[in-house]
Amino acid sequence: MKWLGKFPDSFLAEIGGQPDALRRAARALVDQRDTIEAVRDAGRHAGGVVFTGMGASYDACYPAVNELAVHGVLALQIDAAELLHFRSHVLSPATVLVLVSQSGRSAEVVRLLDALDGRPERPVVLSITNGLANPLAERSDLRLDTRAGTEEGPSTMTFASSLVQLAAVAGALSERLGRVGGVKVDPIERARTAAHEASEAVETVLDDETLAPRLAGTADHETLVVLARGPARAAAEMGALTLKECGVTAESYETAAFRHGPFELAGPGLSAVVVATEPETRSLDLGLAADLVATGASVVVVSSEGGMPEGALGVRIPPVDRLLSPAVSIVPIQLLAWHLANARGRVPGVYTRASKVTTRE
Repeated sequence: MKWLGKFPDSFLAEIGGQPDALRRAARALVDQRDTIEAVRDAGRHAGGVVFTGMGASYDACYPAVNELAVHGVLALQIDAAELLHFRSHVLSPATVLVLVSQSGRSAEVVRLLDALDGRPERPVVLSITNGLANPLAERSDLRLDTRAGTEEGPSTMTFASSLVQLAAVAGALSERLGRVGGVKVDPIERARTAAHEASEAVETVLDDETLAPRLAGTADHETLVVLARGPARAAAEMGALTLKECGVTAESYETAAFRHGPFELAGPGLSAVVVATEPETRSLDLGLAADLVATGASVVVVSSEGGMPEGALGVRIPPVDRLLSPAVSIVPIQLLAWHLANARGRVPGVYTRASKVTTRE
């Protein structure tokens, strides 16, 4: 990762800070074991689980929600604005509500708490925030601190740290998820192990100083899409958001949905990043990547295995626990966003109209 020091802007420093952030989040879980145990107790009596947040915080919920669903646990993912204005009636006293927010101050999150406090009985509220000195953590029944540290640009360290906490929460909310081969697995230990594996994998990706320019040479087109399925959607959605925050027009699609109409965009003017890390659908993702190459589109495939389509730029990442895989698969997209911002005359990761904390709906 020594090459990162050649470009001392804050956004690149925060990208490079993700391995340490993952390790801090893992250590934080040990200190917050009582909270994870309380989450486990709440899960035993829960009638359902709802995960919510906005932006990067919402995106980080994909792996946990998918993993719980695989193990038969009813889990919904609803962004905080929709939950506040249109879907709050799904919340009952038997619901465990997992509220994720980097700042704990976002307008929709605070207003949602206001609305819930007006009820005779509210759900069990678990907050996941970067630090605990914020309205969300202070008003929650249970609280977890990601300990991501100071972050000024688009979510990098906070996204990775949230994935670690959410991995432990997913384990705590399902006894079935907490068993591997019939043997009970401590959700904290699983999350800690996965976080350390992910931190090393991120370092491996960042060690390649040629990756950012190679990505930019392939993906710098008029139209840019990021495609993924299942837990990998966390990386795709967060990746497209990061690109936008760096001034690059990009959209994320669930890979199958891209065939239903948006495939009309395929051709020489399209760049596509396909995150093909999920074993259930990897062959389908690679098939779409090959079809896109055949139209003349420029295609990047991010995967932990080989077999990339001919004509696509393959980016191999080390395999890690699927709950933390998006923390690794997003790194090439972050580097792409950084490189494209520089190439287009922007200071990477510096907001000109948006802001890190949104206090207006």
